[in-house]
Amino acid sequence: MTDVLEHTKSPGKFDAEAFAHNLAKALESSGQALAAYLKSREGVPADETPTEMRELVKTFTAVAEYWLSDKTRASELQLKLGKSYLDLWGSSMRRLVGENAAPAVSPAPRDKRFQDAEWKSNQFFDFVMQLYLLTTQWAFDVVRKADGLDDHTRKKAEFYVQQITNALSPSNFVLTNPEVLRQTLASSGDNLARGMKMLAEDVVAGHGSLRIRQSDSSNLRVGDQLANTPGKVIYQNDLMQLIQYQPATESVLRTPLLIVPPWINKFYILDLNRDKSFIKWCVDQGLTVFVISWVNPDKTLGEKTFDDYMKEGPLAAMDAIEKVTGEMKVHTMGYCVGGTLLATTLAWLAEKRRVRVTSATFLAAQVDFTHAGDLLVFVDEDQISSLERDMQRDGVLEGSKMAMAFNMLRSNDLIWSYVVSNYLKGQQPAAFDLLHWNSDATRMPAANHSYYLRNCYLENRLSAGTMVLDNTLLDLSKVKVPVYNLATKEDHIAPAESVLYGSQFFGGPVRYVLAGSGHIAGVVNPPNLGKYQYWTNERIQDITVAEWLKDAQEHKGSWWPDWRQWIEQHDPEQVPAREVGSAALPPIEDAPGSYVHVRA
Repeated sequence: MTDVLEHTKSPGKFDAEAFAHNLAKALESSGQALAAYLKSREGVPADETPTEMRELVKTFTAVAEYWLSDKTRASELQLKLGKSYLDLWGSSMRRLVGENAAPAVSPAPRDKRFQDAEWKSNQFFDFVMQLYLLTTQWAFDVVRKADGLDDHTRKKAEFYVQQITNALSPSNFVLTNPEVLRQTLASSGDNLARGMKMLAEDVVAGHGSLRIRQSDSSNLRVGDQLANTPGKVIYQNDLMQLIQYQPATESVLRTPLLIVPPWINKFYILDLNRDKSFIKWCVDQGLTVFVISWVNPDKTLGEKTFDDYMKEGPLAAMDAIEKVTGEMKVHTMGYCVGGTLLATTLAWLAEKRRVRVTSATFLAAQVDFTHAGDLLVFVDEDQISSLERDMQRDGVLEGSKMAMAFNMLRSNDLIWSYVVSNYLKGQQPAAFDLLHWNSDATRMPAANHSYYLRNCYLENRLSAGTMVLDNTLLDLSKVKVPVYNLATKEDHIAPAESVLYGSQFFGGPVRYVLAGSGHIAGVVNPPNLGKYQYWTNERIQDITVAEWLKDAQEHKGSWWPDWRQWIEQHDPEQVPAREVGSAALPPIEDAPGSYVHVRA
C-alpha cells in the first residue's frame, strides 16, 4: 500500500496532524450514526431476522444446493474462477515487467464507477478492478447457469447478487478508490470528516435508517420552486385534495381533464417547475386541469382499502368536477399505480353502466402483471405475508422502505454513487428537482397496499377478470372508452412489454405509444427540450415490443403534442375558460395544498 500512496497523484500537501484531527471528527460522527441506528432497534427482539436476510439466505441456499448436488459441475465452476484469476495474474505480471498485456476483463463503457484514469494507469487499482469484475461475472454465471432453479428464484438470486456485488465494488472504499484516496491525502482527511458528519445527519433524519440525500433541498420548496402552477384546492376528504388549476387561455376544451397520480409518490412529479411541468403545459394548451393530491397517510388511515381509494379518489373527484364545471364526463389520466387504480375505476363504472369518462390515458401503468419486471423479485407469498405482518403492526408501510426498494433497482446510480460522493468525498449534492421529489417518500395504508400486491402482482386478477372491488367483479373488456397507452422504452417499473401486453384487455380502441428513456424522464419530457423520441404503430395484438418496433414510426421529441392532438379528436368542442371553484365548492387553499407538504 506504501507504493500505492507514493504513486497516487495528490495535488495538496499531506498534514499528519490535521489528518489525525479529521479522522477523530469522522470517528465521532460515525459513533453518532451508530447510536441513532441502535436507538431505532430498541424494543426489537435481538433474534429477529430481517425478512430481506431470510429471503437472501433461502435463495442462495437453493443456488448452492444445485451446484453442490453434482461434484463434477461444482469442480468445473471452481476451475473456471481459478483460471480467470490465473489469467489476470499472468497479464498483471507481464505488465509489471513492461510488456503490453491485454486486460483480462474491462468495465462496461457506461460504468461510471471506473472512469478515473488511475483505474487503468495505476497497476494496483487496475488489478483490484479486474479482480472485482471477474468475480462479479463468475457470481452471475453461478446463478444464470443453475438450471435447476425456477424463474422466480433465479430472478431473486440475480437481484441479490447485483446488490452484493454493487456494494462490494472497490470504488466504494477509501483505500481502493484512487479518486477518493487522492482527495483524502490532498485534504488531510477533511473529506472524511465532512462525509461522516453528513452520514450521521442522514441516519438521524431516517430515524435509524440511512436516508441518503440525493439533492440539496435548501432552495427546493414545494409551492415555491416546485409545484408552483397557479391553482386552488377545491375539494378534500381523508385521502386526497383535488386541485383545479387557473386557466391560461380564453377558451378551453369543454371536457375537463382529471389526473390520477400514484399514491406511492407525490403528484408534483407532473409539476416540477415551470419548464418541466406537464400540468402547466396542459393548462397552456387550453385544458381545464384537475389533479388529485393524495394524503401521506399515518396509522389512523391504515384500514383504508383499495375500494376507499377508488371511491374517495377518482370517483369523488368526478363528482366534485361535475359540481364545479357542470360536466358529467371527464378525460382521465393515470400515472403508474394511479393508472392501475384508474383502470379498475373504469371497469367498475362500466359494470355499473355509469357514463362518466370520455377518454383514458395511461402513463407507464400496468393492468396485467405477467411481465411486471424487476419489482417481481419482491413478490411471493412469503415476502408479502411478512410485509403484511409488519404493516399490521405499524398500520402503514413506511415510505422509506418503498423508496429504498426503488433505489435498489438502480443501486449503483441511486445508492452507491451518493455513498461515494456524499460520505467518502464529503461533497454536498447539487440541487436537483427530480431527485428531491424522488426522496420525498410517502407512506401507504396497510389494507390498500396488501390488496394491491396480492390482486395485481401476486395473483394478476385485473386482466384475468377475477378482481373484485366494492363487491363488483371487474372486466376490462367492458371498458369501451378510447385509450392512449404510453409506455417508456427503458422502464424497469412498468416495462414496455407489460404495458403493450396489457393493451389488449381493453374493449375499446387503444393507441399504444412508446416513448424514449425511462419511467420518469420518458413521461416528463417537455417539447421545448427537444429530447428523446416516441414511436407509434397501430398493431397491439399478439406482438412483442421488438416486433412492434420493426414496423413502428419514429417521431423526434416529446409525445405530449401527439397526446394533445389525440385528446381533442375525442371532444373538440370549446367553451370559455372557467373560473376556479364554484359556489358549491369554493376554493379551500392555494395549490399545491397542504397534503403534499406532509413528510414521511
